[in-house]
Amino acid sequence: MLEYKGVRIAWLGHDTFKISSSGKAIIYIDPYRLKREARDKADLLLISHEHFDHLSVEDAKKVVAADKTVVITTKRCADGMKGAKVKDMRIVEPWDKVDLQGITVEAVPAYNISKINPDTKKPFHPKDAGMIGFVLTVDGVRIYHAGDTDAVEELRNISNIDVALLPVSGTYVMTADEAVEAVRMIKPKIAIPMHYGTIVGSEKDAERFKSMVRKEECDIRILKPVDDY
Repeated sequence: MLEYKGVRIAWLGHDTFKISSSGKAIIYIDPYRLKREARDKADLLLISHEHFDHLSVEDAKKVVAADKTVVITTKRCADGMKGAKVKDMRIVEPWDKVDLQGITVEAVPAYNISKINPDTKKPFHPKDAGMIGFVLTVDGVRIYHAGDTDAVEELRNISNIDVALLPVSGTYVMTADEAVEAVRMIKPKIAIPMHYGTIVGSEKDAERFKSMVRKEECDIRILKPVDDY
């Protein structure tokens, strides 16, 4: 787990994170393969896109509470979430912004440039599908969760990031080498590698990413997945 200026960021594996503000607000992003019911229920649940390892209704039900959780996601995901009882559902598109409970959530584009599905001959994550990542501002700390994306040109429009959560596995998302490029585009203070160790990729991808980023560019933190959530 990383604690930065009072904000706690815990990696639960794959692209799943739990973020806790100093005011005790709880945010989950893309819950997948959770081992148990969450002790701390979500004030906000963010879902980046409709693929099974991001939109998992079974896992979403483990973190939501009908009387408190607001879901921020795309329309496709909102349609897929109809089986989960939540307080509210906010549908967003790239560059939309939502302010809730003192937390700002900005949706940003997430798509592939070069990761092509060999069956369809199209990108795994097409630009026109409207899939998203998120920029959260929590207690003044700006956190970027990339979702499933390559190092796309729009990253240059994401600024003042304290902590970037970046995929490194390749195949469906940016490789470790491309994640280095993303760091140089975004210029975060800290970067945490994700999207490895579950479906594709391994800790070697995270280590390669860390080895290629100079300390003066960015502090790379490789987190261990936590079970205490």
